[in-house]
Amino acid sequence: MRTTVRIDDDLLRELKEHAHKEGVSMAKLFDRAVRAGLNALKKAESGPRKVYREKTFSTGVPFVDLTKANQLAAELEDEERLTKMQLGK
Repeated sequence: MRTTVRIDDDLLRELKEHAHKEGVSMAKLFDRAVRAGLNALKKAESGPRKVYREKTFSTGVPFVDLTKANQLAAELEDEERLTKMQLGK
């Protein structure tokens, strides 16, 4: 099958060099490289996945009582509204 593929210039130079050194066509080298990449993907997908663990750090004691977070948010919003009203916004 024939198709058009966009390849970065540096990658194309590298492929041409390898094809020249090995004495094979670009098409054969490209097929081989894509096959190797697909096989690597298949192996990575079939193997056990590494469990991601989020690292946590202590941020210390909060400066405000977080049990009343909604009340604090409302007070901050009220202060902002008053400031805007005073500035005529």
